[in-house]
Amino acid sequence: MTLQQLKYVVAVADKGTISKASKELFVSQPSLTNAIRELEKEMNISIFNRTNKGTVVSQEGEKFLRYARQVLEQASLLESAFKGNVKQKKRFCVSTQHYSFAVNAFVDLIKKYGEDEYDFSLRETETYEVIDDVAKMKSELGIVYLNSFNEKALGKIFKSNNLKFTELFTANPHIFVSTSNPLANKKSVKMKDLAPYPYLSYEQGEHNSFYYSEEIFSTEERLKNIRVTDRATLFNLLIGLNGYTVCSGVIDSSLNGENIVSIPLDKEGVMRVGILTHNDIIQSEMAQYYISSLSLCILQQLFYLV
Repeated sequence: MTLQQLKYVVAVADKGTISKASKELFVSQPSLTNAIRELEKEMNISIFNRTNKGTVVSQEGEKFLRYARQVLEQASLLESAFKGNVKQKKRFCVSTQHYSFAVNAFVDLIKKYGEDEYDFSLRETETYEVIDDVAKMKSELGIVYLNSFNEKALGKIFKSNNLKFTELFTANPHIFVSTSNPLANKKSVKMKDLAPYPYLSYEQGEHNSFYYSEEIFSTEERLKNIRVTDRATLFNLLIGLNGYTVCSGVIDSSLNGENIVSIPLDKEGVMRVGILTHNDIIQSEMAQYYISSLSLCILQQLFYLV
């Protein structure tokens, strides 16, 4: 087994097909296929299932890839430490639900570690994808929330994937509305106050279980529902349609604009927002810095919320 072979299987897994991976790696398809087959033979496993639609990672391949990504990351760190004349491209990836403080901390990370070459990823995505990215070691960190409704179901998923949830902060439920919304000047609102307005939430794709919802009280019946996939669209609809969304209340006006306000929601419930990590990964220096920056950004935004 060689590092080159590990790079090959990771590339094929990421690209989904042998042909796309071969173009990315500048390797012929036959050479790439033979290298992977030799590795599978040596390890006595089938990393991929070959189908008409492409190359799909097998169940045992998923486990193999988790370790392969970690080995490649450690090899890169080793080269950085001892090959002083070779400049290694810094790599870091975090997957998150839709939080402004995750973006703020990411900006801080780039300012700290962004040099001539780097490859950083911030994935604002569906809850299932956040968990899956960390479980498969595609992302070093994930950011999700738990509450009394979803923590048992998600806790089982975390445990089965060898993941750890570390709480960053707790928040009482709030809503986001535009400054032009008739509710904008209220000190707090009740659920009945929200009935006339469109309810905005994040689409969860194929995994549209209430347990994966980003919004607390997702099981409540609403007359008007709109689902979106990104934060910019959600905020535009908050403004354009006088809609609302249920959230932690933590918002950065410099990032999201002055025309969105946070109002406490008078309904019992607590959101526990935290970091998701894989127990088999040694936390990198960049991950540690990101978490520290994340905590600082949250403190600053909570201060303005109060």
